[in-house]
Amino acid sequence: MNPRLRPLVPAELDAEQRALYEEITGGPRAEGPRHFPLTDEQGSLRGPFNAMLLSPGLGRALQELGAAIRYRTGLGARQREIAILVVAQVWESAFERHAHERVGAAAGLTDHELLALREGRDPGFSDPVERATWAFVRALIGRSGVFDERQYSAARDALGERTLFELSTLVGYYSTLALQLRLFEVPVHATPG
Repeated sequence: MNPRLRPLVPAELDAEQRALYEEITGGPRAEGPRHFPLTDEQGSLRGPFNAMLLSPGLGRALQELGAAIRYRTGLGARQREIAILVVAQVWESAFERHAHERVGAAAGLTDHELLALREGRDPGFSDPVERATWAFVRALIGRSGVFDERQYSAARDALGERTLFELSTLVGYYSTLALQLRLFEVPVHATPG
C-alpha cells in the first residue's frame, strides 16, 4: 500500500505548520521512552501526525486532545493501551495496532493478551478494572450500535463516571485517527524498528 498523502518535509512547512510540527516533536510525545519514531529519516512526521499538518489549527486541537488523553487522564498505562487496541481491532487499523502493541507490551501487556486483543477475543484479564475497561470499550464501539442501560450501569459501577468520560473520549479520538489513517492509506512500515 502506498500512502495517498506524501510525507511533508520540515523545509517546506509554512510558519503555522512548522509551529505544530515543533509542538508534536518537542512536546510530551518526544520525552521519555518512545516505542516508535515520530519522524522518518527526512524529518517528516509518521502516522497520523503528518496529516495534521494539512490544517494546523485543527491538527493542533486534535494532537492536543491526544496528548491530554495520553498524559492528563487518570487512566493507567495498561488500561489506556487495552482501550486503544480494542479501537484498532474494531476499525481494523493496522497502523494503530502496530504502534500501540509496542506501547502495550512496554506497559506490561503479555503476548497472549496482545494476540487476543488483535483478534477481538476475550484476553481474560483478571484485574477487574482492566476487564471492565475491555468490556466497556467493546460494548461502546461495538458494531451493533447498542449500548444499553445495563451496560452503562455495569461500566459506571466498575469504573466510575470520570473514567467513562475519559475512555469514551479516547475511543472517539482513536476512531478519528483510524479513519484518517485509512483515508490517507498510511502504511504500517511507517513505524520501523
